Amino acid sequence: MEDVIRSLGFLCLGSRMKRIGEQLQAEVQRLLDRLDVPVQASQYPLLAALDRLGPLPVGELAQSLGIAQPGVTRSVSLLAELGLLEVSQSTDDQRRRIVSLTWGGRRLVDVAKRDVWPCIENAVADLCADLSGPLLDQLATIEDGLAAAPLDHRVKKPKDAVQ
Repeated sequence: MEDVIRSLGFLCLGSRMKRIGEQLQAEVQRLLDRLDVPVQASQYPLLAALDRLGPLPVGELAQSLGIAQPGVTRSVSLLAELGLLEVSQSTDDQRRRIVSLTWGGRRLVDVAKRDVWPCIENAVADLCADLSGPLLDQLATIEDGLAAAPLDHRVKKPKDAVQ
């Protein structure tokens, strides 16, 4: 069957990129499920931002991720329920909530940085290794590559990963 979004080229570029993003996120989620990781793929960027930037107000956390504040607030609530984040009132402005990693959140991020994120990064790099030429051709290569070998088939353990 014809892939209409693909055949419409630049006219549907946003829809096509969204579709690829959703497929990549679903592939990453399958990998995380196989590894028994208790966090959704969409929540890892939030944990990574707090790891890199330290405790942040919810609004700044949303800004650092480039996503809407309500989505960040929902993710923060879910991760706080899992004991991975702590939310506290700002000392200088009681209306601002500061989000930080708990000990468990820090531990999860440390394990992810060592054992999970390198696998995902290597799998996506493998998927994109042969990209060249016009953008639409590159997107077709990514789509075809995912169809031929999903990310979980591309995962190679980092050489320094703990077994």
